[in-house]
Amino acid sequence: MASNSLTSSRNSNSPWTPKQNKQFEKALALYDKDTPDRWQKIARAVGGKSADEVKRHYEILEEDIRHIEAGRVPFPNYRSNGNSG
Repeated sequence: MASNSLTSSRNSNSPWTPKQNKQFEKALALYDKDTPDRWQKIARAVGGKSADEVKRHYEILEEDIRHIEAGRVPFPNYRSNGNSG
């Protein structure tokens, strides 16, 4: 289920645009976990998302990070372009 968790997050309610994701990242840096009304402030910074949508997006991001750190997500198999130096 976790492999498509971010995709399913984007499909709930409305998709997240690249611009909204960037605004989300900036707002997370600005409003830490001790900020009163954190999710409402982040939602206002993102625009077009509710506080609940923003919080859920964050929870899914945390879940994805836990899977990556636990080694459950394989590294991509990048091809060498032949230039080794």
